[in-house]
Amino acid sequence: MKLAPLFLLSLLLAACSEAPPPPAAPKLVRTAIVGAGDTAADGTQRRYSGEVRARIETTLGFRIAGKIIERRVDAGTVVKAGQVLARLDPSDAGLQATQAEAQRSLAAAELTRYRDLKAKNFISASALDAKETAFKAAEAQSALAKNQTAYTTLVADRAGVIGQVLAEPGQVVSVGQAVFRLTPDGEREVAIAIPEGEVAGFKPGQAAEVTFWAAPGASLKPLAGRLREISPVADAMTRTYAVRISLPAADPRLPLGMTATVRFLASGASGAPGAPGATRLLVPLTAIFQQGDQAAVWKVMRSGTPQGGADGTVALQAVTVAAFTDGGALVVAGLAGGEQIVTGGVNLLTAGEKVRVAAPSTPATPAALAATR
Repeated sequence: MKLAPLFLLSLLLAACSEAPPPPAAPKLVRTAIVGAGDTAADGTQRRYSGEVRARIETTLGFRIAGKIIERRVDAGTVVKAGQVLARLDPSDAGLQATQAEAQRSLAAAELTRYRDLKAKNFISASALDAKETAFKAAEAQSALAKNQTAYTTLVADRAGVIGQVLAEPGQVVSVGQAVFRLTPDGEREVAIAIPEGEVAGFKPGQAAEVTFWAAPGASLKPLAGRLREISPVADAMTRTYAVRISLPAADPRLPLGMTATVRFLASGASGAPGAPGATRLLVPLTAIFQQGDQAAVWKVMRSGTPQGGADGTVALQAVTVAAFTDGGALVVAGLAGGEQIVTGGVNLLTAGEKVRVAAPSTPATPAALAATR
């Protein structure tokens, strides 16, 4: 019985000798550096992805109806002016031309007889005039039928590239139905789409810079562009407006369909309010911590920050958001370029808490945010 107290005492001494549990590790968060380098003092830099298109795109079709019996070019084929692209079955057009020629020959023979009769005063002048008119009509009809025989062959009216094939051999097409889409050689443009919430801030003539992601053999240098056209009607499916950026200095042989990024530097490009001259920053939507009607972000304190606080702790900073867009939140007050903000896990933090950064910080630039647009 005396061993029991001794055993309990030994257990108590062993428990007291154990080390205290280690403190909980700081929470893991994603962060980004707010990039002032991608903004302008007079507005926000906006980037949109698009593709290289031709200034003029021609749709080619037959001038008569018929059945396609031959197609000589494919999509991407470089063609010359006058080159044959496709042919229709010429049987019907040939029969119509033969009929019209027969009618013309008959009208010519009758006109000759009536002229002889008029010379002998056997008919009136009005009867001869009627035959003259009938002959002219038959002659015009014959010429028209001959032209339609030539229309069974579709040729390129100018040099360019076949961008799309819209009909195949064996298909019966109507008059003017699109068979090919031809992109003529000439000025190149970039086609982009702008959301309806941002289109109000753009105007024709606005300057832009166009960069290309890739090019055959070598990278292309950025080109100066200018906003040429804004569609007045939004696309029914995407609710975006089609915009064309002209490239006056681009090579006319610039590959069509190449992906391009258009960058605008213009005041109020987003159509959002904000004081002129204020620096506007685009931050990820996940960085916004909403407190009622007030938007805020968590800033990671670093050595030398004027706000104070231990290095690696977070502090809540109220910000003014001018607009929420697909690319992020447009902050016009409360942040400065170069500050580090939390972009993931904002709802799990408390003021003054020390955090760990999940990955190397990357600039929260509009280019990075708009890469998936």
